[in-house]
Amino acid sequence: MARYEYGGDEFIFVELSEAMSLETNFQAMAITKTLREEKLPGILDICPSNASYMIRFNPDIIHPDELISKLKELEQEVSLENFEITARAVDVPILFEDPWTHEALMRFRDRHQDPTATDLEYVARTNGFPSKEELIKAITDSPYLVSMIGFVPGLPWCYQMVPNEQQIEAPKYVRPRTYTPERAFGFGGAFAVIYPVQGAGGYQLFGTAAAPIFEKEQRLHDFKESMTFPRQGDVFRYRSISMEEYEEIRREVENGDFRYLTKEITFKPQEVLENPKAFSDSVLRRLYA
Repeated sequence: MARYEYGGDEFIFVELSEAMSLETNFQAMAITKTLREEKLPGILDICPSNASYMIRFNPDIIHPDELISKLKELEQEVSLENFEITARAVDVPILFEDPWTHEALMRFRDRHQDPTATDLEYVARTNGFPSKEELIKAITDSPYLVSMIGFVPGLPWCYQMVPNEQQIEAPKYVRPRTYTPERAFGFGGAFAVIYPVQGAGGYQLFGTAAAPIFEKEQRLHDFKESMTFPRQGDVFRYRSISMEEYEEIRREVENGDFRYLTKEITFKPQEVLENPKAFSDSVLRRLYA
């Protein structure tokens, strides 16, 4: 049952579920998309999240109780059967076990659950994989839904589009690191992320993204309209690459020539929920055709 809460004078917080799932995230997307389209007077901002969303409103124009009544109506009326998502499928090259994130994670072993193992080794073991190579294969076999953007500008929270029993899960560090390299690729809970900029962090670190997801200068083609690349609803395929390909992509980025491989796709949530394997295979065929 959804929970509706006041947030000071100008915010309403709605938790659709305590647990994240693809269905809940699609529901949050559908409700907030419908609310945007209706252009209700007094709505200032709409912020969808993994299993919840938040609304900022002007209390001089719309009373919070009136807004909550409207949101409860949408919860009942919005159907995933009629909801269609137009998004980008994106190839995201990742160099696993790169020297830079390896150096960072080894610096903070005293804050980790298992100081004797790397993050990849630890998460492979706790998820029942016989080796870190098998974990990398599972990470890269199926694409991810960008379920929300947050923590810092442009950071994509990505939930793999596989059945629940196949979800990879990773606990955060016991105590956060004070340093995480820019473009570090990591896992926390059931979410894969890329850190847009250098900073603190507590997710398990597996590698580094070759291309930026945040570019303040907006030099590259993919950043002409926004300093941040990911969008909620994107479908990311994390692809394992060699050091040679990583260095080639870095040269393209520095020269201003790099562009993400993307394909526009349209899909209904029911396709994903009913057969995630078939949907994933379809996305990969279209992306690399």
